Amino acid sequence: MNSKHLKFAIMMVVFLAACANAVAQSPRDQVFKDDLLDNLVGEWKLVRKMQGRITENVVKADWVLNHQFFRIQMRHIENPPAYEATVFIGWDPTEERYVVHWLDLFGGRSSQTLGYGTRNGNTIKFTFAYPDHPIVNTFSWNPETRTWNFLMQQKNPNKSWSVFAEDNLSRIGPAK
Repeated sequence: MNSKHLKFAIMMVVFLAACANAVAQSPRDQVFKDDLLDNLVGEWKLVRKMQGRITENVVKADWVLNHQFFRIQMRHIENPPAYEATVFIGWDPTEERYVVHWLDLFGGRSSQTLGYGTRNGNTIKFTFAYPDHPIVNTFSWNPETRTWNFLMQQKNPNKSWSVFAEDNLSRIGPAK
């Protein structure tokens, strides 16, 4: 084997080894684990306070898609539901932040904006930079009462922040 062929063979071996290493460490093999979100797994009663009204929803939360996303399914108790949403929370290890896909009955327009979140202790603050009304949704876990609070605030046209809605979640049945 001449030196050109030998160099080519060595380069191919190095290239194939690098490719095999990249495949072995693909994101599909890396599981998204979050001890705070683990406390939300299961079924919940959600009581929402919004614009002076109180409504009830049921919530189911679990890990899906090879443990790459945490799914939250919300559904108003009436039939047909006044509100329904499926929320997917993932983790972006490059940016070191949560990524949120919020899909609800308001359709594709409102789901175009991804949310991004950061954790501080038992709280995750998600920010959705909607062009006409940014929203911050803060998920807070209370380990003493084993309950959750979701506080949604929006920026008004006058640039001040106000409470849009507040959700209080209590577990239905045993913890999973």
